[in-house]
Amino acid sequence: MKITPRSLLAALLLLTGLHAQAQQPARLELCVACHGPQGNSQNPQIPSLAGQPRIFVENQLVLIREGLRDIPTMKGVLDGLSDPDLIALAQYFAAQKPAPMPGAVDAARYQRGKELAAQSLCGSCHLPTYQGREQVPRLAGQQEAFLREVMLEYRDKPGPGRDTVMTNALRGFNDDQLDDMAHFLAHFGKQP
Repeated sequence: MKITPRSLLAALLLLTGLHAQAQQPARLELCVACHGPQGNSQNPQIPSLAGQPRIFVENQLVLIREGLRDIPTMKGVLDGLSDPDLIALAQYFAAQKPAPMPGAVDAARYQRGKELAAQSLCGSCHLPTYQGREQVPRLAGQQEAFLREVMLEYRDKPGPGRDTVMTNALRGFNDDQLDDMAHFLAHFGKQP
């Protein structure tokens, strides 16, 4: 068999692809099936994991695996994964670039949400850019419907695996205010 530059390049690409595939975290294909390519969700009800702080993702994966956070669609997905497996998944998603949220910005809702987020001091924990840090999630560019649902759950149904600080922070907000905040956070940084 004669080795040509083309066949050498093809072999190199094949080996590189196999090596990259071997380096992917366990069950990554199941994660991206719901959370989207590189963790950028295409489903309004499912959070994007791209760019989330690594420690936040690690903690959530452990809580879900151990049954301390009840997410019916996640039941069984993490069964049998070791702590190093969960760490590898968290590292992967933390390293991915969040995609901008599609859709038009409603200027009035954006402004109301911005004012409510400032009034609630959301930027104190989630940072002024709402990118999150350590054990605090990224809110900027997250799915709007997901954000609203999570805020409703924190406000109305605190439970295991949920931060009580968030329950207190959202107390007193009505549904329309949560809608506005979710709109602002989902489109944070866009010009209304």
